Amino acid sequence: MTDAEQSRVANDSWDVIVVGGGPPGENVAQYAIQGSDRTAVIVERELVGGECSYWACIPSKALLRPVQLLATARNLPGVQSLVGDHSLDAAAAMRRRDQFAGHDGDEPDASQVQWANGIGIEVVRGRARLSGPRTVQVTAADGTTRTLTARQAVVLATGTTAAVPDVPGLREALPWISRDVTNLHEVPRRMAVIGGGVVACEAATWLRAMGVDELTVIVRGGSLLTGNEPFAGELVAGQFGRSGIRVLTGSQATAARRTAPRDTGEGRIHGGPVELTVQTPDGEQTLTVDEVLVAAGRTPNSGDVGLDAVSVTPNGKGFVEVDDHLTVPGTADEHGEWLYAVGDLTGRALLTHMGKYQARIAGAVIGARAQGASLDGPQFTDRADHGMVPQVAFTEPPVASVGLTEAQARDAGLQVETAEYDLASVSGAALLRDDYEGRAKLVIDAATDRLVGATFVGPEVDELLHSATIAVVGQVPVSTLWHAVPSFPTISEVWLRLLETLAEHRRSRASEA
Repeated sequence: MTDAEQSRVANDSWDVIVVGGGPPGENVAQYAIQGSDRTAVIVERELVGGECSYWACIPSKALLRPVQLLATARNLPGVQSLVGDHSLDAAAAMRRRDQFAGHDGDEPDASQVQWANGIGIEVVRGRARLSGPRTVQVTAADGTTRTLTARQAVVLATGTTAAVPDVPGLREALPWISRDVTNLHEVPRRMAVIGGGVVACEAATWLRAMGVDELTVIVRGGSLLTGNEPFAGELVAGQFGRSGIRVLTGSQATAARRTAPRDTGEGRIHGGPVELTVQTPDGEQTLTVDEVLVAAGRTPNSGDVGLDAVSVTPNGKGFVEVDDHLTVPGTADEHGEWLYAVGDLTGRALLTHMGKYQARIAGAVIGARAQGASLDGPQFTDRADHGMVPQVAFTEPPVASVGLTEAQARDAGLQVETAEYDLASVSGAALLRDDYEGRAKLVIDAATDRLVGATFVGPEVDELLHSATIAVVGQVPVSTLWHAVPSFPTISEVWLRLLETLAEHRRSRASEA
């Protein structure tokens, strides 16, 4: 074998191969090799940084922040007279979005690649597919192929793709998906949004503020944000109504027909008007809109990653199931466990921060197994995905939650206690703006006197969430929470009011017994 051939073989072998360069992929590569001489490579077919950086979390929050600030300014004496009835400067908001999402340069992921290389992670461009145990075949853009070999681990971090419902004519109409709406370059005058979850509600929030005149949200279920406490969807729906957004619950699109559909690029109107047939509780309606956004769930990218080559079958929804070490069961060879999956692909929690959490655990597990070390420590086991997941919907108002809702806790067989409080009655909240509207709720397992869930809805409640997450994950007894004194006047004072409400409920029940 020539020196060049030997060099190529060496360059095609790493300790850790990560398929997918989003935040979970980046994190697992980092944690798997840090503090060691192990090597890692990330294989990415698009941009290093993934969906979150360019088409999801970052651009969406860049668009939502001006909306939140304008809403506060319009309802704060001393500022509202300066703002008046001015609308959002959509062009400026989109320019700022482009700066954060890297769409204002020729190499949007250059800094991400530089970061990876700087800590010893190589990057290979192309579409990756498992070709056997510990081997990955990569097909480059020019069609050439290359086989990579992993000495320790292969990690699948391929994420999900927006799902488009099987509605007659809808796919042919080339509707917008999440990538289009986060990177919109044209603001349609009339829009329909299919879906009532976080993506749909966040997008509706900024679309209306950016200048969409007629906006209809089509929701199959009975309310918005159905995975949360019922009051969350009610408060968001109320604000939608006041801002001129129409919400059709219990409804679904049954047909779509578009005049001259054409692929004009991400975030641009894809042809002529769309006629959307919608079945509502009051009968069939026809909406004529300039664009349709489909925000009706995600599909795992598991179909073409070579799972069949290693005898792995996704579950019924297409997700790759893992154990709490993020190992794919049943794939060990004579040298031990080698195949892992992290992030949305696992179906555990389709959230960037949870994917990164899983990646930190998987990376630690890979490192420990490489050294023959024990996995007994807490850093090696995924706990948070089991009923302790935090999430924020950056709607107007925002919805922040962690753990179980009351319904979920009862379904789990817990002995449930709850406490709710009107956030507008808290001094720190009322001081933020004159129209403050919100609500907070705690869910307690009465058998252990520990918090198992919390939900906050209202302006700036997202910054309340981490304290609740610590209480849930730390299994902090309610009696201990009394000694966590909230500063005055902050929104955190709601913790005291919730505990007082819970105590009053307990006194009332005791007196009735």
